[in-house]
Amino acid sequence: MDAIHLNDLAFFAYHGVFDEEARLGQRFLVDLTCWLDLSLPGQTDAYEDTVCYASLVKAAEAAVTGNRVQLLEKLAQIIADAIFDADERIARVSIKVRKPGAPLPIAVGTVSVEITRDRPAIS
Repeated sequence: MDAIHLNDLAFFAYHGVFDEEARLGQRFLVDLTCWLDLSLPGQTDAYEDTVCYASLVKAAEAAVTGNRVQLLEKLAQIIADAIFDADERIARVSIKVRKPGAPLPIAVGTVSVEITRDRPAIS
């Protein structure tokens, strides 16, 4: 299956377990991979035949900045749900959320979570 990749999307938000994270906020970096059939836009070169990259960025931004969660795992799931809502042609999504300012007991380091989800079947 074909894929669209959006990497290093940076958003400022207030996620984390500690009170300081909720009060001060920090930067989160998001990578998205969206799997779908891109054969039609590959043939037609028509904008309407593909997924709008900007709409994916806006969906991710709304998911990251419009919620307050403790865990990166939950944040990744919220982003995945938002991406599926953004365009029905997306069959699978992989979300990687990095937290460069995570409170770790070392001088530098990055924490990240990556999930892959298939579009839920409609019942």
